[in-house]
Amino acid sequence: MERLTGAGVPFVHEGSRPFFRDVSDHLTRVNEHVEGLDRLLSDILSAHLAQMGVRQNDDMRKISAWAAMAAVPTMIAGIYGMNFTHMPELKQPWGYPGVVVLMAGVIAVLYRWFKRRGWL
Repeated sequence: MERLTGAGVPFVHEGSRPFFRDVSDHLTRVNEHVEGLDRLLSDILSAHLAQMGVRQNDDMRKISAWAAMAAVPTMIAGIYGMNFTHMPELKQPWGYPGVVVLMAGVIAVLYRWFKRRGWL
């Protein structure tokens, strides 16, 4: 459009040059508006991706907390499942209930700790 407003273009009537200048101005304004909308859309998409990352991080924390609470009784049950003969609790009448209470207590402590930290 800017070439058509100049004097060096053949077959362009001298009276129509101001109209080409006007069209060029409109085209420049529209182009700037479209570029602004493009930047705005890019910023919105970046903010959305950041928000999704935060949500995924929260989900991973919750999954990790539940996995930690499941790992404690699994570890204790795994040790007692090895059938050692020289474990002092095995001959005690309070051994099995004590271990179950220990597991429940550790899980309760972990649950409260994760709840206070906002992981659950």
